Amino acid sequence: MSLENLYNLNIERAVLSAILFDPEILEDVASKIKPHDFYLPFHQYLFSSMEELASEEKPIDEEFLRKKLQAKGKFDEVAMVEVLSANPITNTKAYLEEIKAKSNKRALVTLATEIKKVTIEDDLEATEVMNLVEKKLYEITQESMSDDFRASEEITASMLEEINRLKKMGNSKLIGVDTGFRNLNDKTSGFGKGDLVIIAARPAMGKTALVLNMALKAIERGEGVAFFSLEMPAEQLMLRMLSAKTSIPLQALRVGDLNDEQWTQLSAAIADVSKEKLFVDDGGYATIHHVRSKLRKLKSQHPEISIAFIDYLQLMSGDSREGRQQEISEISRGLKQLARELEMPIVALSQLNRGLESRDNKRPMLSDLRESGAIEQDADIILFVYRDDVYREAIEKAREAKAREEGKEYKREFFTKSEEETELIIGKQRNGPTGTVDLIFQKRFTRFVDADKNAKASFEVVYEEGNIDMKEAKIELPPI
Repeated sequence: MSLENLYNLNIERAVLSAILFDPEILEDVASKIKPHDFYLPFHQYLFSSMEELASEEKPIDEEFLRKKLQAKGKFDEVAMVEVLSANPITNTKAYLEEIKAKSNKRALVTLATEIKKVTIEDDLEATEVMNLVEKKLYEITQESMSDDFRASEEITASMLEEINRLKKMGNSKLIGVDTGFRNLNDKTSGFGKGDLVIIAARPAMGKTALVLNMALKAIERGEGVAFFSLEMPAEQLMLRMLSAKTSIPLQALRVGDLNDEQWTQLSAAIADVSKEKLFVDDGGYATIHHVRSKLRKLKSQHPEISIAFIDYLQLMSGDSREGRQQEISEISRGLKQLARELEMPIVALSQLNRGLESRDNKRPMLSDLRESGAIEQDADIILFVYRDDVYREAIEKAREAKAREEGKEYKREFFTKSEEETELIIGKQRNGPTGTVDLIFQKRFTRFVDADKNAKASFEVVYEEGNIDMKEAKIELPPI
């Protein structure tokens, strides 16, 4: 490739001259290209100085630019004259596209050199090389290439911009991605961009249903959602989502037992959901490299993707040969890094150890996380789903079965309910308090809703505390 294919100084001069002729276009130009997109170092310095003058609300003219560049020791009289002598252009679009295209070519040439170095000289593993290539290509595509270190000036400016954004929101407690639940938003202010969120539970607690509810509410807001389903096919996920959306019982949907009104509801819901940005990977197998590669590609194609879900973490595979705990550590660290890179929350479901079943109080805690060390360290938020009625029902069934074996008459003390109180326990929150969020689980529709603390329960509580001894029986919940 000829070097002439990697830059065009005349085009660079024409764009810089156009800004000097009409400084009002700087904002539009700066939204499309960055200083590093210019090939000639002086052109990079000149464009940066123009941006600095604009932020200082000073004139962008020859005199002020000369002073700023001289103060930095970057002024070049000959190069400046060449810019001033260039014919300014009125339509910069094609010129900016050309500058960006050549900048990308130079970035690709640099990447090719780096690939050769890490492959041959540094002798990196093939998977590490591929990860590096994917990451660099994603950065080039997203125009997000940056220096290794960020200067204090840039960091404070970015921080101030975020504070101003939050101030404009007034009294809104939601500053991150909407969780879909008012009570949870109040406690977390939403899931932060770059957060790794772990949602953990024992089987039968509605682990999957909760995140499907979150995903449904996100797409209904017009946001994009990525869902990695390692346990069930996309069609089953969609059935649950449609049940929650339409209030048609899941079992009725499964067998197609619908009346005319329900068919109409279902058709309308399908028409709505089919238009939304929901993307499901249900291949059933995933490594951290698989998730990283697919999510980067999807995010580049659909920037509106605001959140990703993984069901569930323990079904992912890693490369470590040092045991499963090290493998999980590699996965959790990789997910956290990916969340930061893509600037979006990643929500991963996780299993809990069976050990909690032997405790009187079966509410989960951080030590109950399976392979908990790495997960607890990497996660920004850890949520536990707990429904007391799951254990009460299991104990009731065990008592009834025992009575039948002994030929005794048994009078039920606990009855299942269509709606059950649910505790969403915040076991860890890096930037906020821990505590408990109250939800209601509507079993027929596999749907969680906010519990209204100011209203009476919409169902009758038919047991008294103490009626059932929670340590009376060891409960074996079905494995996932």
